[in-house]
Amino acid sequence: MTPLDKPLRRELQIDDQPYTLTLDPEGLKLVRKGHRNGLELRWRELVSGDAALATALQASLEAN
Repeated sequence: MTPLDKPLRRELQIDDQPYTLTLDPEGLKLVRKGHRNGLELRWRELVSGDAALATALQASLEAN
C-alpha cells in the first residue's frame, strides 16, 4: 500500500459544477472550483463517528 504523505488532488463534476477534491494525511476537502472555502472532513472525525456532527456544524456556520 502507498502511504498518503502529501496532498492528492482530483477534479470532479457534481451537478455540472466543477469541484476539487483534496486528500491529505489530515483528511479530505471538497471545494467548488474557483472558490476557497468548502467542506472539510478530518479522518479522525470519520472513524470516530463524529463526521455527521462535524459536517452539520460546518454547514450551519457557513449559512450564517
